[in-house]
Amino acid sequence: MTTLTYPSFTSEDFDVFDIPGLEPRMELLIDRIRPKLNEIGTETAPFLSNLVGEEMFVHVAKHARRTVNPPNDTWVAIANNKRGYKAHPHFQVGMFGTHVFVIFAIIYESNNKEVFAEALSRQIEDVQEQIPNHFYWSTDHMVPEGTLHKDLSKADFEKMAERLKTVKKSEILCGLRIEQDDPLLRDGEAFGQKAQEVFSQLAPLYKMAF
Repeated sequence: MTTLTYPSFTSEDFDVFDIPGLEPRMELLIDRIRPKLNEIGTETAPFLSNLVGEEMFVHVAKHARRTVNPPNDTWVAIANNKRGYKAHPHFQVGMFGTHVFVIFAIIYESNNKEVFAEALSRQIEDVQEQIPNHFYWSTDHMVPEGTLHKDLSKADFEKMAERLKTVKKSEILCGLRIEQDDPLLRDGEAFGQKAQEVFSQLAPLYKMAF
């Protein structure tokens, strides 16, 4: 199996999120971060296509709807739809000013939320066993914080599943957080290999969404 190789991320990359103002921050995001996200997407899409058994397409965040507030994070999403990713279960590699994330996500615009919620309700014990303890879960893609897998009870998963079924704006995300000072991010080969491992561990969640 081919090992993924990613571009490295430096402290200067994370400093982009300290730049005040929409236009100045977007200028640096486009110049410094977006090429790396494009490279990650191009590298990762064939691997994910093989992993999940369907063609996957790359979508780099454009932040086009923003008119005032600068983005606090940015990402590349990889989904099975060529036109967009928000309405579909997908994978992401992205960053806040504090860390990089490698995740599986179903956000509020997806019609697959109920399918995933039903599957999660039936398979909570399997999910608890299969997902690594140091992965985190979140119910809001705009918030950098999450809850470690090892800290979630069966009742917590039941609540997340129920919320996905009943709340229009509900979301669910799971994956790995890599802190900005982690040496892993300076080593593109090690970073890519770690992302490959994470995607392989998240693939069962993706398949539960269909």
